[in-house]
Amino acid sequence: MNTLVLIGAQWGDEGKGKIVHFLGKYADYVVRYQGGPNAGHTIILDGKPFVLHTIPSGMVLPGKICLIANGVVFDPEILYEEVNLLKKQKISVKNRLFISSAAHIILPYHKLLDELREKGNIRIGTTRRGIGPAYADKVVRIGIRLCDFVEEKTFKDLLEKNLREKMPVLKQITTANKIRSEIMKNYKRWKNFLKPMMADTALMLEEAAAKNKNILFESAQGTLLDIDFGTYPYVTSSNPISGGVCIGAGFPPTKIKYVLGIVKAYCTRVGEGPFPTELKDKLGEFMREKGLEYGATTGRPRRCGWFDAVAVRHSVRVNGIDSFAVTKLDCLKGINPLKICIAYKYKGKIIKEFPYSREIIAHCKPVYIEMPGFNQNIRNTDFNKIPENARKYILKLEELTKTKISLVSMGRTREETIVVSKPNPAYEERWGLI
Repeated sequence: MNTLVLIGAQWGDEGKGKIVHFLGKYADYVVRYQGGPNAGHTIILDGKPFVLHTIPSGMVLPGKICLIANGVVFDPEILYEEVNLLKKQKISVKNRLFISSAAHIILPYHKLLDELREKGNIRIGTTRRGIGPAYADKVVRIGIRLCDFVEEKTFKDLLEKNLREKMPVLKQITTANKIRSEIMKNYKRWKNFLKPMMADTALMLEEAAAKNKNILFESAQGTLLDIDFGTYPYVTSSNPISGGVCIGAGFPPTKIKYVLGIVKAYCTRVGEGPFPTELKDKLGEFMREKGLEYGATTGRPRRCGWFDAVAVRHSVRVNGIDSFAVTKLDCLKGINPLKICIAYKYKGKIIKEFPYSREIIAHCKPVYIEMPGFNQNIRNTDFNKIPENARKYILKLEELTKTKISLVSMGRTREETIVVSKPNPAYEERWGLI
């Protein structure tokens, strides 16, 4: 059995889709274990960009089995559209895409509740896709799972229960009849579409592990958006960290063999919330344009800033990261000097560990070191042949995060990737990291 968990170690948008695409050729199974259609993973295949919101990124690779596990909340309409998009590109999901019977459904009233909340006094900056309200229903035990959704009588009973519970809030913008009508208009199409893909994905994973299959777990969002370990309350509603695999896919922690963290060579964030190294100047705009930093799901411009080693060390600790893949190093070309945050300063005190306090993380100031930049192209498959200053920058990130860097990405395609180091040759050979 060989399992690899691929997680984002910043605020999401680290380039996980590209790295899944790079490693996916070695995988037999690719699994989404949390999040929902608020994620957007962009893959370049034969020069064409694919943006997948719910379906695992491995679907574009021939023959891979892709699972949407129980920890995911999904919108049947968005999933339906994604499958049709893939079909138009002659990529079939038949007998390749399976959805956990215990995964929860996002319905139109979840999106309405999300929109109302974002119009309130405390904005989180969500994608308004209904993710938070769907997870909230799951926690208070009124959510609708796929296994119950496909049973029409059970579903109708649960729908009425939810409408009674939610209409005191939603009546300011709609009626129960309108919501009910919209859902039932599409119900049979959704049911017929989803039922053939419904499966016990935890059992499938157990059987795959017993057959020594390669299993790649793909997170959505990033560690700093984790509901427990992120910059609360400006976080997502699930656990993107490696531990989320256990509850989000029903996979035992003793069977997780390797955790690969994904980081950008700088930092970005979408939506509201603290961002200590944010650049609110022309340099931040330069990074945004150079890195095409616009949300794959919403199109919103991403906030850009310097690499934050304090935050990334926090991610190393809570995920047990074995090594890193660094993306978008090429986007730092022409910037001199390069800065890296090594600590925070708050009320005269130096802080070297990532704080949970809203007050501290919102008002601390970054402490930087500077390194010389580079002006040469770095599109090379040999790490020792990239510009010296680019190489020194990567080695400094290794030193500051106390974690090896296995991969460096210099472009959007799978081929524009350098394999750097071999911290665990016996295991990494199976995943093409040496």
